[in-house]
Amino acid sequence: MAQPQSKKIFFENLSGAGKAIAVLTSGGDAQGMNAAVRAVVRMGLYVGAKVYFIHEGYQGMVDGGENIEEASWESVSSMLQVGGTVIGSARCKEFRSHEGRLKAAHNLVQQGITNLCVIGGDGSLTGANLFREEWSGLLTELVEQGLIEADAVQKYSALHIVGMVGSIDNDFCGTDMTIGTDSALHRIIEVVDAIMTTAQSHQRTFVLEVMGRHCGYLALVSALACGADWVLIPEMPPEDGWEDKMCEKLSANRAGMKRLNIIIVAEGAIDRSNRPITTDNIKDLVVKCLGFDTRVTILGHVQRGGTPSAFDRILASRMGVEAVLALLETTANTPACVVSLCGNQSVRLPLMECVQMTQEVQRAMDGKRFEEAVKLRGRSFENNLKTYKLLAHRKPESELPISNFNVAVLNVGAPSAGMNAAVRSAVRVGISEGHKMFAVSDGFEGFSKGQIKEIKWADVGGWTGQGGSLLGTKRTLPAKHVDKIAEQMREHNINALLIVGGFEAFLSLLELLTARGKYDEFCVPMVMVPATVSNNVPGSDLSIGADTALNAITATCDRIKQSASGTKRRVFIIETMGGYCGYLASVGGLAAGADAAYIYEEPFDIRDLQANVEHLTEKMKTSIQRGLVLRNENCNENYTTDFIYQLYSEEGRGVFDSRKNVLGHMQQGGAPSPFDRNFGTKISAKAMQWVTKKLVETFRQDEGRVFANTEDTCCLLGMRGRALVFQPVVQLKGETDFVHRIPKEQWWLKLRPLMKILAKYKTSYDVSDSGQLEHVVRNRPRESDASVAM
Repeated sequence: MAQPQSKKIFFENLSGAGKAIAVLTSGGDAQGMNAAVRAVVRMGLYVGAKVYFIHEGYQGMVDGGENIEEASWESVSSMLQVGGTVIGSARCKEFRSHEGRLKAAHNLVQQGITNLCVIGGDGSLTGANLFREEWSGLLTELVEQGLIEADAVQKYSALHIVGMVGSIDNDFCGTDMTIGTDSALHRIIEVVDAIMTTAQSHQRTFVLEVMGRHCGYLALVSALACGADWVLIPEMPPEDGWEDKMCEKLSANRAGMKRLNIIIVAEGAIDRSNRPITTDNIKDLVVKCLGFDTRVTILGHVQRGGTPSAFDRILASRMGVEAVLALLETTANTPACVVSLCGNQSVRLPLMECVQMTQEVQRAMDGKRFEEAVKLRGRSFENNLKTYKLLAHRKPESELPISNFNVAVLNVGAPSAGMNAAVRSAVRVGISEGHKMFAVSDGFEGFSKGQIKEIKWADVGGWTGQGGSLLGTKRTLPAKHVDKIAEQMREHNINALLIVGGFEAFLSLLELLTARGKYDEFCVPMVMVPATVSNNVPGSDLSIGADTALNAITATCDRIKQSASGTKRRVFIIETMGGYCGYLASVGGLAAGADAAYIYEEPFDIRDLQANVEHLTEKMKTSIQRGLVLRNENCNENYTTDFIYQLYSEEGRGVFDSRKNVLGHMQQGGAPSPFDRNFGTKISAKAMQWVTKKLVETFRQDEGRVFANTEDTCCLLGMRGRALVFQPVVQLKGETDFVHRIPKEQWWLKLRPLMKILAKYKTSYDVSDSGQLEHVVRNRPRESDASVAM
């Protein structure tokens, strides 16, 4: 399959020979730090550099000795799935002094280390930059004290710094997501989902405190993900008189037959006078004003713990590799940079620009310039806040615009986690825009049978955390029932369609577009939001449901590998879903630390299988006890899962034994991940706003009806790189392999060499998309509030 031309680097010409790279974790720990450490070590060794651990953060750098330890390939095995940081983290007062930094410089020079990869928060990264600026002066002092030779000043003349932000608070400006944030959201949502069942049983109100002393990201996004009744964050304190408004909202929800209330509070929540708002304050208020049975839950360090999510493992692995590339390309004049994520792309940003922007947020909050603080947090944060307000607080009927438009929402294709969050979002945004919303059951098959009914605001309450499709979904395409569907469109006066689904939804839009020539009923705005675990929809890098499936695969692989702990050497062959799309196998393999992943997009033969067996055999002769191989279900009709299992069993005889596992529909089920809930919510809200715009544009006053027959009124909303983009479906036909139901070009194929490198294969690595140094900007292009990273 043809792939775009790109610059590639090879083991031979991306040389780190003679370089020494040290990696340390500093400040608070975060899930995913170990994945970043593993990626730095293995990429560093891959390019021929020496790599060192610095144990216990800056304290270990100051103390030296055994705290600075050379790393080997095997020393980072089996750490991908471990939370926290196995090399330790400590806050170090001594490093803040000149004498402490002098000791640290001496310890680094003794090992020949002039490249530092620092994983931590803004304080850790600021300290690293100061260390870099003082470096030459520190070396001069060490020469004067006779601690190092004079030629060492020239030999180790520059200290190069690359930072990765590890912080569950996501409080660092310049990056959409920091390492650990997604995992912390998993912990919060697991607790909220569990609390909801007991709260519902007893008709209770729960007040939950989540971390975020200076940043309300965790509180805001978890509120968005669980549909909380109220959220309090430091960046946007509630208006004066909020107590009465909150109690009115809680009371109205109970009157509407809702049996529970959830209030989420960031630990740093304040009012407009900068006075703290505590969970006990809120509990006392609710009990006093409403008499509701109210409980308080403080999550505390639960949010820092546990295994990292698939997202954090992939993010940290990508950043770790990017950090090594940045260190190899740096010069004496290159400023210290931080490796960051914007949309779905890695970027490099000047470290101090990010730190200064982060500090500006706090100054704005201290000065009670709260709207400025929200803007400084970035478009992702601002968009989250707007979306939450839009979906959580219903306007009175008198304040709603009157549009007289009817909009239908339906699910098409296989179910995927997050579909219900997308439908909830579409319904509530549609009602806020003044439309009458209709829900269609069982896709186009149900549409043809008239399974259409109006859906109200309260009807979608509690939908965000539900897996599968509550509307019901079928794979049936509309062409089969086009006459009856047109009749139902006419009967219910449907003026627009919003479809949530996978490849079948894409095919359905193409069929409806064709049907416009015969039926005026289909000359209405139509938009599709991609939702499929396979992530095989053209025009979008990601689909709703794929993240939940990846987490299911990753968690299962962790358990399967653990089952071999303490036994003889063993290789597991795991079959994943995806049709002909290898996304789940490839990205799941990266997240689970697989040795190989077989997919349709990258043809393989018996020689490749043999080479993989030999590679695993060599690895098994070291201390590595377990191997993991993933296979996409349709990667090859002859090399089946059974065939590969039998081949590995035979060829590995005497060295390792093999086991196989077909994951099946467990990848499609379960509660949606925080990522899928929020991605579904935000992308669907944007789609509905587009529908409103197109309805206004295509309404013919003289005829009193909507008439939309241009290509740009039948679109797919997808994430491309850094932006959410509306694309006419007809223009996506040329990008699609209809036989195998996949896009012709897929961005994640560029991650496959990364998986191979981290599994100790010598391969080429495409750096055409590697980050280039950019500057922090206050406002990115409007589309980039896509912030797929929630």
